[in-house]
Amino acid sequence: MKGEHVLDRVGPSSSPSPSPSQVLAPSPTWWAADSINYPKEQEVAVRRSRRMSAEHGQQQPSGGRRGRSSGDKRSRRRSRRKETYSMYIYKVLKQVHPDIGISSKAMSIMNSFVNDVFERLAGEAARLAQYSGRTTLTSREVQTAVRLLLPGELAKHAVSEGTKAVTKYTSSK
Repeated sequence: MKGEHVLDRVGPSSSPSPSPSQVLAPSPTWWAADSINYPKEQEVAVRRSRRMSAEHGQQQPSGGRRGRSSGDKRSRRRSRRKETYSMYIYKVLKQVHPDIGISSKAMSIMNSFVNDVFERLAGEAARLAQYSGRTTLTSREVQTAVRLLLPGELAKHAVSEGTKAVTKYTSSK
């Protein structure tokens, strides 16, 4: 069997080359061990898929072990709150353009954009702090990260707005 290809193991055959049906359906001896379903693993997989579908808002089929009757008000679990920037994005939109609204799809895109920029800035600021051997992020690292990541005029505006916000915060303490 050493040096033999997997497709060469097709079972007993009188002809030297296997027929196409034998190649497509090889004997179960070489793959049967991989296809055994173990009850414990299967149960864990089912529980995991139910948990994942519950986290993504999909409703579970009724008739479960711990389920309540469909008329019971307590049977619905409250979904976990998602933290988004949508309230803040909406407030800024109304400051800039009071008569314009925003669709939920556009709000989702804006939320993704803000999360992406935040992750980039935080990552760069953390790297800068690490280079200088510090364990604390200060406004200096954040300001430098803004200057590195944002282009030209946008970086200048962001730095001035950030400085204004920090000044307002420190004066209100």
